[in-house]
Amino acid sequence: MSFPDVRLRRLRQSPAVRGLVRETSLEPRNLVLPLFVREGISEAVPIGSMPGVAQHSLDSLRAAAVDAADAGVGGVMLFGVPAVRDAQGSGADDPKGILNVATEVLAAEVGDALVVQTDLCLDEFTDHGHCGVLAADGSVDNDATLVRYASMALAQARAGSQLLGLSGMMDGQVAVIRAALDAEGFTGTLLLAYAAKYASAFYGPFREAVDSQLKGDRRTYQLDPGNRREGVREAVVDEQEGADIVMVKPAMAFLDVLREVRDTVDIPVWAYQVSGEYAMIEAAAANGWIDRRASILESLLSIRRAGADAVLTYWATDAARWLRG
Repeated sequence: MSFPDVRLRRLRQSPAVRGLVRETSLEPRNLVLPLFVREGISEAVPIGSMPGVAQHSLDSLRAAAVDAADAGVGGVMLFGVPAVRDAQGSGADDPKGILNVATEVLAAEVGDALVVQTDLCLDEFTDHGHCGVLAADGSVDNDATLVRYASMALAQARAGSQLLGLSGMMDGQVAVIRAALDAEGFTGTLLLAYAAKYASAFYGPFREAVDSQLKGDRRTYQLDPGNRREGVREAVVDEQEGADIVMVKPAMAFLDVLREVRDTVDIPVWAYQVSGEYAMIEAAAANGWIDRRASILESLLSIRRAGADAVLTYWATDAARWLRG
């Protein structure tokens, strides 16, 4: 009988050995918690398609952020849900708008413990649900939208946001926003460019979370899911325009894009484990088909292994506690 010359299993023989040679780690600091804050409510409102996630009041938002900070989470990303919307998304750059007020609250409460981040996009604030200003023919006007984004960026920076998440997928958004911030003295405000953001079917539950008014789709500005090279090109352009970090979104269905972006750019790369990914695992776990905790941690580890320096995930606080425990 012949026996193998190479014994690869020696590296798997015990938990101690496996831990010593593990190639990819997952730590609480690698996680960012998305949070939804809704205007006009006095207590948290559960989101039906995302069990365990809620639209927050200012008080419950503060509590959730403190909880995340105590768990060691690296940051929180805020999304605003206004009571009133219009075609221009006027609430987005209103200093008294819900997102900017919430940013002030969290910057004061947890700004020294984690990175307070804000979503910079018009979709939550417009009555048509698109990420920009509409032209007369109903299309999204790229350059008119950039003017609104610059105003939003200044409002968010003034409110205390340490990092702006540019999720609108407008051409030139990084360069325009960087110039607007620098001109007003906000040279230290970080820009996270949602570079490879795909027109994905996995965003469904998020639409409920922000009470989206969208009719139709966003395929004229978000990426076609069939295009890998285009996602990498977007990341390269955003890096050249001055982005501090680039994002791939969604995460799990686009791990190949994430890997190539990580191998191409020199700045940090993040990924967003989106609402549909969250909902699928929660639903399967609720039916007893998979181990919830093990599946969550494995999914996050796979995103890190593919190249993400940090992961936006609705499980950030839970996962951070498990990792520390």
